[in-house]
Parts: sequence; C-alpha cells; structure tokens
Amino acid sequence: MSTPNPEVYEQGKGMDAHNKVMREIRSRNDNTYDPTEPTRVWLDEDNTPDGVHQSLTIILNTGGCRWARAGGCTMCGYVAESVEGGSVGHENLMTQIRHCLDHEDANAEEQSELIKIYTSGSFLDEREVPAETRQAIAETFADRTRMVVESLPDFVDASKLREFTEQGLETDVAVGLETATDRVRRDCVNKYFAFEDFEAACAEAVRADAGVKAYLLMKPPFLTESEALEDMQESIRRCAAVEGCHTVSMNPTNVQRHTMVNELFHNGGYRPPWLWSVAKALETTTDVDAIVVSDPVGAGSDRGAHNCGECDELVQKAIKDFDLRQDPTVFEQVSCDCEATWDAVLERESGYGAPLTR
Repeated sequence: MSTPNPEVYEQGKGMDAHNKVMREIRSRNDNTYDPTEPTRVWLDEDNTPDGVHQSLTIILNTGGCRWARAGGCTMCGYVAESVEGGSVGHENLMTQIRHCLDHEDANAEEQSELIKIYTSGSFLDEREVPAETRQAIAETFADRTRMVVESLPDFVDASKLREFTEQGLETDVAVGLETATDRVRRDCVNKYFAFEDFEAACAEAVRADAGVKAYLLMKPPFLTESEALEDMQESIRRCAAVEGCHTVSMNPTNVQRHTMVNELFHNGGYRPPWLWSVAKALETTTDVDAIVVSDPVGAGSDRGAHNCGECDELVQKAIKDFDLRQDPTVFEQVSCDCEATWDAVLERESGYGAPLTR
C-alpha cells in the first residue's frame, strides 16, 4: 500500500486549487483545545452483525487528520477542533480515554459492548495515535465485545488490526469512502484515493479477521439532489458487494464551520439533503448483503438534512427505527405535503449551485 504524505496527495492530482482554498478557510480558525479532554463522548445503540448493542462513542482529540492539514475534504470541519501542533502524546491520549470511561460509569447502568473510537482523522495513522497508545487502548477494552476504529484506507494494515482481534474483540474499520464514484470523491469531496484503495483496505481487514464499515456522504457539494440520491444508491450497492464490508453508514452532509461547504451555504450555493432522500436511499437498498444505516447530524436544522420543518422529527425517528430493525415499512408510516416539493426538486433541479429550495 502507498505511504501517505500530504505533499504527494496534493501535487499532480488536480487538487491544488481545492486545497489552497481549504487552507485559507481553515486559517481563520483561532480556537484552541485541551489535549487531555476528548473532543466528544456519548452513549447510544448501534446495529452490528452481532445484533443491536449499547455503544460508547469516543472522539479522541489528536493533532488532526493529515489530509485536512494539507487542505482536505470540502465538507469536513473536524480538524478545526483538533489540538494545534500536529500531535498529542500517549499520556494525554490515555487521559482522554479515562475521561470517557468515567462518562460511561456515570451515565450507563452497564458496560457498553460496542466501543467506537474516532479521531476526526485516522486512528491507525501513528502520527495521530502512536503505536503505544493503540496497543494500550486494545488492552483497555479487551473485555468488551466489539471495537470500531476509524481510518483512511492508506493506514489499514492487518498487523495493526490483529492487536484488537487477538484480544478477542470483533473489530471493524470505519473508512470514510464518501462515494464509490472516483470522480465525485475527487472533484466534489476533494479526497485523494480511489475505490480500488478501499477494496485493498477491505482485503487487509479480512486478513486480520476484521470487518469494514463504509462511511458514505449523502450529497457532497456540486451535485443536485437527484444526482446525490442516485450516487448514494449506487455507492451502497458497490460497497456491499466488496468482501469484508458488512455495514454501510450513510452520512448526510451537515454544514460545518471552516469548510468550503459552509462558504457555499452562506452564499446560497448549497442546501443539505432532504430527509426524504435519506429515507429513499435506505428504502431502495434493503436487498444488499450489508447492514445499511444513517444517523443524520443536525437533522431538522437548516445546516443539516431537513424537509419542511413540520415532518422532520417524524422522518428522523423513522430513520432511527430503520437503523435498528432494517425494516423499510417504517417509511410507510410517515408522510407530508412537502414530499411533492421534494419530488419536484428531484425532477427539476438542474444546477448544483442554485438549489431550488432552502
């Protein structure tokens, strides 16, 4: 597999202009963050190949995604919440883990069987999370059932994953693929790798007896609503067909600060996806051999996936119900007059920079 390097990523791949703009936007951020505190931690329920489990989700505060430092993805503002300086040491990262365990003790009646660890970059990138820390985390959670770690495909290596599987943990890698269409990933998301790199990462995971959870982006910028829906449906099918990829998580774009999407949004050139589009993508791909889920961030708000405002909460609840039961009939229980507007948008919206509705 390739050796990741931001300079190599940026040069000669047609991404220079995107990266230059993204670096300028990110330079406006002057917030600072405590390296001993996790970015976020919360408890939830998740559907896994072994059934529904209570989950503890941890977002470690690291030095941030190295691709984002080079410029990065058009929609991702998470690097703006990272510690400046490029790295956080082992002791501080383990202090963050202890804070998360304290949160679990204070808010859950029992231990979570599923642990999900994200870094807003790549957990398997040793510049973000040192090997020492990765091994200590594997030992810390050895008494749980399942572990999910986040990584770009470059860093997925069977030997790293075996540190978890050899502890007896069912282990999955969450890969931010965004789309199965290379052109969309490159030109709309500004991500450097190809679908074949995702397939190679899946093969590495299989070598370690681990699995893969593909993260897809619903409606990146520069696509109309209908183009985004069609791309999502096709991407779900292509991901589910790859050996080792047992779960597909559809993430509707939400407008984050310090991103190109935020600039477009404030200038009237972007609208987050309709919740009806999210529901349609889930409903029409139930025949694939994978669990397909979605947890829209900011659902119902102007900056997140939304409908008319009247039905948003009901549709969001139906999506959550679908995630747990994988039953498409849940969407038959919700309806609204705004579906006609959504239908018109799918049919008539022809320019990505001029959304027909807000």
